[in-house]
Amino acid sequence: MRRRWRTTESPPLSGVAAFNGLGDGEGGRTTAEEIWIGVTFRSPLTSVVQLERQIDAVNPFRFRPPRNTEPMDSEQPLLAPHESRDTQTITKWEAFVRELNTVSYIAMPMVVVSVSQYLLRAVSMMMLGHLGELALSSASIATSLANVTGFSLLVTVLHFSPLGGTPYLSLFVSGLIMRMTEECNGAAELIINASGMASALETLCGQAYGAQHYQKVGTLTYGAIIWLCLACLPVCVFWIYTDKLLILIGQDPVISAEAGKFAVWMIPSLFPYAILQSLVRYLQTQSLIFPMLVSSLACLCIHFPLSWAFIFKLKLGNAGAALAICISYWLNVIFLGLYVKYSSACQKTHAPFSRNVLRTAGEFFHFAIPSAVMVCLEWWTYELVILFSGLLPNPELETSVLSICLTITTLHYLIPYSFGAAASTRVSNELGAGKPQAAQLVLSAVLLLTSAEIVLATTVIFFCRHVLGFSFSNEESVVSYVEKMTPFLCVSIVMDSSQAVLSGIARGSGWQHIGACVNLGAYYLVGIPVSLLLGFILHLKGEGLWSGLIVGAGVQSILLGIVTHLTDLEKKAIEARRRIFDGKYSSRDELI
Repeated sequence: MRRRWRTTESPPLSGVAAFNGLGDGEGGRTTAEEIWIGVTFRSPLTSVVQLERQIDAVNPFRFRPPRNTEPMDSEQPLLAPHESRDTQTITKWEAFVRELNTVSYIAMPMVVVSVSQYLLRAVSMMMLGHLGELALSSASIATSLANVTGFSLLVTVLHFSPLGGTPYLSLFVSGLIMRMTEECNGAAELIINASGMASALETLCGQAYGAQHYQKVGTLTYGAIIWLCLACLPVCVFWIYTDKLLILIGQDPVISAEAGKFAVWMIPSLFPYAILQSLVRYLQTQSLIFPMLVSSLACLCIHFPLSWAFIFKLKLGNAGAALAICISYWLNVIFLGLYVKYSSACQKTHAPFSRNVLRTAGEFFHFAIPSAVMVCLEWWTYELVILFSGLLPNPELETSVLSICLTITTLHYLIPYSFGAAASTRVSNELGAGKPQAAQLVLSAVLLLTSAEIVLATTVIFFCRHVLGFSFSNEESVVSYVEKMTPFLCVSIVMDSSQAVLSGIARGSGWQHIGACVNLGAYYLVGIPVSLLLGFILHLKGEGLWSGLIVGAGVQSILLGIVTHLTDLEKKAIEARRRIFDGKYSSRDELI
């Protein structure tokens, strides 16, 4: 009996090769060579798409807006009906469990994606460490300046190396292991702080997708790529003069020269990073996490031998590390771009390039600028506290321990940040679909998952406090100090995890401007003054400085929680749909 190919499968490529002129079969007959070509090339070309389709087919959790026979327009109601026939048969508990599964389906792969992108830069920096202190320290300080002046503009990447400031140059080059620890920290924050200007797409694309305004998703993504790439141009000019700037602020001329060389070679990585962040948000808002997972892991596997070849085999040093990072970013962009181009899952969100793309500027920057400010204000606080630690007695010990604490909390932050990304996706989808009740259910589900993760993480860290310091140093004083700081770390993890998820809800709801005001008050009116008071006036040293961060994060979490509780999701859903279908958005969005 002849096999009938199911619609979910690709047709046999051997037949396509034979009947579409790929071979020279005589008389229109299929030759053995043509069949062999089809059999050989069918599997690698279709395996990824087939696997993604199979996962999506059995996944009941991916957000799928309700199908309508008529296209949606501004004449349709701004809110979906309160209940449909399908939801009437589902109890609240069943709906809650389903939402838990949905959020987990998005968040868990996002953790892997974040870790993979973190390792991308960390691997290059760790390899540079084997070339000597000059190579690593110059790359570190160049990365510091690049994060503050370049990547921060695109995605508010604001972590610079804790020991990279002028007063602490001797500390900056004092220990090779510590330098690698700091750069791993900076690489991680490059990922977790990718929630600035590019995260405006989490609001705009997520709500447009939920409202079934699919082409607007593609149009907004085109626009984001253009605006972020244009923002790269002045940064490129600034990076060319990195060495002169570092000498001007008092850095060592030799280190400054090497750092300037590294910064110039990092210029080509700005543009793929801008495109990559836009594509990540484009896929994330559609709950298409699997292609990002595959692409990130593939690029990481390529990056290992690529960095080794450029740094050691070709002896390019810092330039080789920067070049490897740039190529890996471009590969990630190419892989995701090919998926977006040819995958059927993205077909409905494709949009022609037109004047509408240029008209997205106002809407994009309406959310992008507050998003950038929101993250900038938070992470500048951590950098200031690390720099303040250099003014304490025994600054080498204090700065080293606080850098280790920041590294631990940063690496853990990848997990709640992924939960926040899942919350942003689900909330924006449901608000765009006009379903505020479903958005409220998302809040409950993601907060429960975060609470469980907090309990697990703090328990593990607390019971490992006796050996935690040995992961970073063999110095007994450092290890014992880290053990002493562990309870503070656990409290910090509770606060950071809470605010990470609440910040994701803010991005999905579209009230980043309020989040920016909250961060300004929490950290600069409360957190920093408390750090200075406890650290210097009450002489609690590093414990006092870190306690100020905890207080600031606690105030931030409480204020974000209050704003989330007071937010009228029905009004936010109406605002979202008005913005999508009528193009109306207000600079003073109401919450209540």
